[in-house]
Amino acid sequence: MDFYEAIWFGEGIGDGADLEEALHAYIAVKPDDGNWIEACAAKDANPHVQRFASFDAYLDNADALESIDVSAEMIASALEQHVL
Repeated sequence: MDFYEAIWFGEGIGDGADLEEALHAYIAVKPDDGNWIEACAAKDANPHVQRFASFDAYLDNADALESIDVSAEMIASALEQHVL
């Protein structure tokens, strides 16, 4: 089963068992003005999610299977659907 880690400014900010759950981690860095387009365009923000083969692979510091670029729209959509 795959495992995902959300990355913001080169740092892991959260993770999840699927892409949608990992995208919810971006709530931790939500811009005060809610402008995800501007926040994602900030120098070195580079929002992305790394996909690992499993939670164990993630814990073992295995290389990610892929890096998924994350857009402002993806983040906003995931957070709109997320009930806090």
